[in-house]
Amino acid sequence: MENLTENEKMRYERAAKSVKAISGFYKHLTVYILVNLFLIGTKYFTMDPGDKFLEFNTFSTAFFWGIGLAFHAVGAFGKNVYFGRDWEERKIKEIMEKNKNKGKWE
Repeated sequence: MENLTENEKMRYERAAKSVKAISGFYKHLTVYILVNLFLIGTKYFTMDPGDKFLEFNTFSTAFFWGIGLAFHAVGAFGKNVYFGRDWEERKIKEIMEKNKNKGKWE
């Protein structure tokens, strides 16, 4: 780590910050699952006869907290959660390499 250039240090710091954000998201997700399982389980096992389980109040905490969790995911992974940040660039290079090996463009 001592022999890194200034540019490499900046890239390392950005990568470390990104890893920390992703780690924070997974911790948040774990707490979300555990707390909501507890709340929903408590509601289920403490219901009085005649109470309805499938109502909005049962799942409201999970719903609204889930919205916050979704924003946290976007913050941690970026806007392209599914494809990744450089998916388009990698796909372009893959297609160009594939066509280069064929010797012609289709």
